[in-house]
Amino acid sequence: MKRQIVGLNAAVGDRILIPDGAYLVRVGGAKYRWDSKKPFLELRLEVLKPLTSANTRIVGRVYCTPKALWKLNWFLREFEYDRDLFDRNEIDEKSILGLVGIVRICHRIFVGRSFLNLEGFANKSEWNETDSDRTNVGDNAGIRP
Repeated sequence: MKRQIVGLNAAVGDRILIPDGAYLVRVGGAKYRWDSKKPFLELRLEVLKPLTSANTRIVGRVYCTPKALWKLNWFLREFEYDRDLFDRNEIDEKSILGLVGIVRICHRIFVGRSFLNLEGFANKSEWNETDSDRTNVGDNAGIRP
């Protein structure tokens, strides 16, 4: 038996990809994922600005290996994570929820697959409202590679 489902062919190939650039985001979810080789913190970020991308979700990883802790440290500092928890070397997933800051993303191709990379972070106070309609504000938002 055959069935016709309107929009079926568009649902698979036309995924909305958020373009590379800087975004003002709020943490909508955080989950520590243990892996024997590369444990990571999975972040679900909700785009606040630019308005053209508002309500878009970004899912990315910040690895927790000894070599990658500098990036996790950078994220937590810029997003103003609780200083007491930070000083005690503790990650509380509930305390990360709702934090706001700037993230610069880019897409990387590895073995034929596209991966979203959280490339840099900055404090929300560095968001430049005059550039809020553009996605390539990374240099103006105080994000350093």
